[in-house]
Amino acid sequence: MIRQVKFLVGILVAGLVLATVCAAQNSSAPVIVASAAPSGSDSSSTPSTTSTPQFEVRQPRYQLRPGDSFDVSFELSPEFNQTVAVQPDGFITLRGVGDVHVAGESVPELTTTLKKAYSAILNDPQIVVMLKDFEKPYFVADGQVAKPGKYEMRGNVTLTEAVAMAGGFTENAKHSQVLLFRRVNDQWVSAKVFNVKQMFKEGSLHEDPELKPGDMLVVPKNAISKIKPWLPSYGMGAYAQVPWGQ
Repeated sequence: MIRQVKFLVGILVAGLVLATVCAAQNSSAPVIVASAAPSGSDSSSTPSTTSTPQFEVRQPRYQLRPGDSFDVSFELSPEFNQTVAVQPDGFITLRGVGDVHVAGESVPELTTTLKKAYSAILNDPQIVVMLKDFEKPYFVADGQVAKPGKYEMRGNVTLTEAVAMAGGFTENAKHSQVLLFRRVNDQWVSAKVFNVKQMFKEGSLHEDPELKPGDMLVVPKNAISKIKPWLPSYGMGAYAQVPWGQ
Protein backbone atom coordinates (compact mmCIF):
# COMPACT_ATOMS: atom_id res chain seq x y z
CA MET A 1 0.00 0.00 0.00
CA ILE A 2 2.81 2.43 0.91
CA ARG A 3 4.62 1.68 -2.35
CA GLN A 4 1.46 2.42 -4.32
CA VAL A 5 1.03 5.76 -2.55
CA LYS A 6 4.68 6.71 -3.24
CA PHE A 7 4.24 5.73 -6.88
CA LEU A 8 1.12 7.88 -7.26
CA VAL A 9 2.83 10.83 -5.56
CA GLY A 10 5.78 10.49 -7.92
CA ILE A 11 3.50 10.56 -10.96
CA LEU A 12 1.73 13.66 -9.62
CA VAL A 13 5.01 15.54 -9.03
CA ALA A 14 6.34 14.61 -12.47
CA GLY A 15 3.12 15.84 -14.04
CA LEU A 16 3.35 19.19 -12.27
CA VAL A 17 6.98 19.70 -13.37
CA LEU A 18 6.16 18.81 -16.96
CA ALA A 19 3.19 21.20 -16.98
CA THR A 20 5.38 24.03 -15.70
CA VAL A 21 8.03 23.46 -18.37
CA CYS A 22 5.44 23.30 -21.13
CA ALA A 23 3.84 26.51 -19.92
CA ALA A 24 7.22 28.24 -19.93
CA GLN A 25 7.93 27.06 -23.49
CA ASN A 26 4.60 28.36 -24.77
CA SER A 27 4.81 31.74 -23.04
CA SER A 28 7.14 34.66 -23.63
CA ALA A 29 6.74 35.88 -20.05
CA PRO A 30 9.39 34.90 -17.50
CA VAL A 31 8.54 32.33 -14.87
CA ILE A 32 9.28 33.41 -11.29
CA VAL A 33 10.47 30.63 -9.00
CA ALA A 34 11.52 30.67 -5.37
CA SER A 35 15.21 30.15 -4.73
CA ALA A 36 16.29 27.57 -2.19
CA ALA A 37 16.60 28.85 1.36
CA PRO A 38 20.03 28.58 3.00
CA SER A 39 20.58 25.36 4.92
CA GLY A 40 19.74 25.63 8.57
CA SER A 41 17.49 28.65 8.08
CA ASP A 42 14.12 28.81 9.77
CA SER A 43 11.44 29.22 7.13
CA SER A 44 8.90 30.21 9.77
CA SER A 45 10.89 33.39 10.48
CA THR A 46 10.77 34.55 6.86
CA PRO A 47 8.77 37.77 6.54
CA SER A 48 5.48 37.52 4.67
CA THR A 49 6.67 40.23 2.26
CA THR A 50 8.96 37.69 0.56
CA SER A 51 6.14 35.23 -0.18
CA THR A 52 5.56 36.90 -3.56
CA PRO A 53 8.12 38.10 -6.12
CA GLN A 54 8.89 41.81 -6.22
CA PHE A 55 9.78 43.87 -9.29
CA GLU A 56 13.53 44.06 -9.78
CA VAL A 57 15.20 47.44 -9.47
CA ARG A 58 15.59 49.14 -12.86
CA GLN A 59 19.11 50.41 -12.22
CA PRO A 60 20.39 48.54 -9.16
CA ARG A 61 23.42 49.92 -7.34
CA TYR A 62 26.42 47.72 -6.68
CA GLN A 63 26.28 46.08 -3.24
CA LEU A 64 29.41 45.40 -1.23
CA ARG A 65 30.56 41.79 -0.95
CA PRO A 66 33.22 40.05 1.13
CA GLY A 67 36.62 40.63 -0.46
CA ASP A 68 35.78 44.11 -1.77
CA SER A 69 38.00 47.00 -0.75
CA PHE A 70 37.55 50.77 -0.84
CA ASP A 71 39.28 54.01 0.12
CA VAL A 72 37.79 56.21 2.84
CA SER A 73 38.84 59.87 2.73
CA PHE A 74 38.08 62.53 5.34
CA GLU A 75 38.10 66.08 3.98
CA LEU A 76 38.64 67.73 7.38
CA SER A 77 40.40 64.88 9.24
CA PRO A 78 42.95 63.29 6.89
CA GLU A 79 44.51 61.35 9.77
CA PHE A 80 41.55 58.97 9.47
CA ASN A 81 42.09 58.30 5.75
CA GLN A 82 42.35 54.56 5.17
CA THR A 83 41.87 51.65 2.79
CA VAL A 84 39.39 49.10 4.10
CA ALA A 85 38.60 45.51 3.03
CA VAL A 86 35.31 43.72 3.64
CA GLN A 87 35.97 40.61 5.71
CA PRO A 88 34.35 37.20 5.00
CA ASP A 89 31.72 37.88 7.67
CA GLY A 90 30.74 41.19 6.06
CA PHE A 91 32.41 43.43 8.66
CA ILE A 92 35.10 46.06 8.22
CA THR A 93 37.52 47.39 10.83
CA LEU A 94 37.67 51.18 10.96
CA ARG A 95 40.45 53.23 12.50
CA GLY A 96 39.26 54.77 15.74
CA VAL A 97 35.80 53.18 15.54
CA GLY A 98 36.11 49.41 15.37
CA ASP A 99 34.04 46.83 13.53
CA VAL A 100 31.04 47.79 11.40
CA HIS A 101 28.91 45.51 9.20
CA VAL A 102 28.65 46.83 5.62
CA ALA A 103 28.11 43.79 3.34
CA GLY A 104 25.08 44.28 1.11
CA GLU A 105 25.24 48.08 1.22
CA SER A 106 25.61 50.37 -1.79
CA VAL A 107 28.18 53.19 -1.80
CA PRO A 108 25.63 55.84 -0.70
CA GLU A 109 24.42 53.55 2.09
CA LEU A 110 28.02 52.84 3.09
CA THR A 111 28.78 56.57 3.25
CA THR A 112 25.81 57.09 5.56
CA THR A 113 26.93 54.17 7.76
CA LEU A 114 30.46 55.55 8.05
CA LYS A 115 29.23 59.05 8.87
CA LYS A 116 27.03 57.63 11.62
CA ALA A 117 29.90 55.57 13.03
CA TYR A 118 32.41 58.46 13.05
CA SER A 119 29.89 60.94 14.45
CA ALA A 120 30.72 59.42 17.85
CA ILE A 121 34.26 60.88 17.69
CA LEU A 122 34.07 63.60 15.01
CA ASN A 123 31.81 66.60 14.56
CA ASP A 124 29.88 66.33 11.26
CA PRO A 125 32.47 64.13 9.45
CA GLN A 126 32.81 64.77 5.71
CA ILE A 127 33.54 61.38 4.14
CA VAL A 128 34.18 60.32 0.55
CA VAL A 129 34.13 56.60 -0.37
CA MET A 130 35.84 55.30 -3.51
CA LEU A 131 35.58 51.62 -4.51
CA LYS A 132 39.02 50.20 -5.15
CA ASP A 133 38.72 46.46 -5.69
CA PHE A 134 35.33 44.85 -6.23
CA GLU A 135 33.67 41.96 -8.00
CA LYS A 136 33.45 42.69 -11.72
CA PRO A 137 30.11 42.16 -13.50
CA TYR A 138 29.81 38.60 -14.78
CA PHE A 139 27.47 36.00 -16.28
CA VAL A 140 27.52 32.22 -16.10
CA ALA A 141 27.13 29.91 -19.12
CA ASP A 142 26.28 26.28 -18.46
CA GLY A 143 24.95 23.22 -20.23
CA GLN A 144 25.60 22.46 -23.88
CA VAL A 145 28.15 25.17 -24.68
CA ALA A 146 31.75 24.50 -25.65
CA LYS A 147 33.28 26.28 -22.65
CA PRO A 148 30.94 26.41 -19.64
CA GLY A 149 32.00 28.80 -16.93
CA LYS A 150 31.92 32.27 -15.43
CA TYR A 151 32.63 35.17 -17.79
CA GLU A 152 33.39 38.81 -17.06
CA MET A 153 31.06 41.32 -18.68
CA ARG A 154 32.79 44.22 -20.42
CA GLY A 155 30.09 46.53 -21.68
CA ASN A 156 26.71 45.32 -22.92
CA VAL A 157 26.39 41.60 -23.68
CA THR A 158 23.38 39.93 -25.31
CA LEU A 159 22.30 36.30 -24.97
CA THR A 160 23.70 35.24 -28.35
CA GLU A 161 26.95 37.11 -27.66
CA ALA A 162 27.23 35.30 -24.33
CA VAL A 163 26.83 31.95 -26.09
CA ALA A 164 29.56 32.94 -28.54
CA MET A 165 31.87 33.97 -25.67
CA ALA A 166 31.30 30.51 -24.18
CA GLY A 167 32.50 28.85 -27.38
CA GLY A 168 29.14 28.44 -29.08
CA PHE A 169 26.66 25.57 -28.98
CA THR A 170 27.75 21.93 -28.91
CA GLU A 171 26.32 19.40 -31.33
CA ASN A 172 23.97 18.20 -28.59
CA ALA A 173 22.53 21.63 -27.83
CA LYS A 174 18.84 22.44 -28.08
CA HIS A 175 19.01 25.89 -29.65
CA SER A 176 15.26 26.44 -29.40
CA GLN A 177 15.09 26.29 -25.60
CA VAL A 178 17.91 28.35 -24.11
CA LEU A 179 17.11 29.16 -20.49
CA LEU A 180 17.98 32.51 -18.93
CA PHE A 181 17.90 32.76 -15.13
CA ARG A 182 17.93 36.14 -13.41
CA ARG A 183 17.86 36.77 -9.67
CA VAL A 184 15.06 39.15 -8.70
CA ASN A 185 15.93 39.28 -5.01
CA ASP A 186 17.24 37.00 -2.26
CA GLN A 187 14.12 34.81 -2.42
CA TRP A 188 13.11 34.77 -6.10
CA VAL A 189 14.68 33.97 -9.47
CA SER A 190 13.05 34.60 -12.85
CA ALA A 191 13.44 32.08 -15.68
CA LYS A 192 12.66 32.58 -19.37
CA VAL A 193 13.06 30.40 -22.45
CA PHE A 194 14.49 31.87 -25.68
CA ASN A 195 14.35 30.30 -29.14
CA VAL A 196 17.82 31.17 -30.45
CA LYS A 197 17.37 28.77 -33.37
CA GLN A 198 14.44 30.82 -34.63
CA MET A 199 16.38 34.07 -34.15
CA PHE A 200 19.16 32.80 -36.42
CA LYS A 201 16.72 31.26 -38.92
CA GLU A 202 14.79 34.51 -39.36
CA GLY A 203 17.93 36.62 -39.24
CA SER A 204 16.34 38.85 -36.63
CA LEU A 205 17.94 39.50 -33.26
CA HIS A 206 15.46 42.12 -32.01
CA GLU A 207 14.37 39.61 -29.36
CA ASP A 208 17.97 38.93 -28.32
CA PRO A 209 17.91 39.98 -24.63
CA GLU A 210 20.66 41.98 -22.99
CA LEU A 211 22.20 40.19 -20.04
CA LYS A 212 22.51 41.72 -16.59
CA PRO A 213 25.30 41.04 -14.09
CA GLY A 214 24.77 37.73 -12.35
CA ASP A 215 22.59 36.21 -15.10
CA MET A 216 22.92 32.51 -15.86
CA LEU A 217 22.16 30.90 -19.22
CA VAL A 218 21.67 27.17 -19.52
CA VAL A 219 21.55 25.30 -22.82
CA PRO A 220 19.78 21.91 -22.47
CA LYS A 221 20.42 18.77 -24.49
CA ASN A 222 18.30 17.99 -27.51
CA ALA A 223 16.13 14.89 -27.61
CA ILE A 224 18.45 12.95 -29.95
CA SER A 225 21.47 13.42 -27.69
CA LYS A 226 19.47 12.02 -24.78
CA ILE A 227 18.67 8.88 -26.78
CA LYS A 228 22.16 8.34 -28.23
CA PRO A 229 23.71 6.61 -25.19
CA TRP A 230 21.01 3.94 -25.29
CA LEU A 231 21.35 2.95 -28.97
CA PRO A 232 23.11 -0.44 -29.29
CA SER A 233 26.12 -0.29 -31.59
CA TYR A 234 25.39 -3.74 -33.05
CA GLY A 235 22.09 -2.47 -34.45
CA MET A 236 23.41 0.62 -36.20
CA GLY A 237 24.27 -1.26 -39.38
CA ALA A 238 20.63 -1.90 -40.14
CA TYR A 239 19.82 1.80 -39.85
CA ALA A 240 22.75 2.80 -42.06
CA GLN A 241 21.42 0.66 -44.94
CA VAL A 242 18.18 2.66 -45.17
CA PRO A 243 18.62 5.77 -47.39
CA TRP A 244 17.27 9.09 -46.09
CA GLY A 245 13.81 10.02 -47.38
CA GLN A 246 12.55 6.45 -47.73
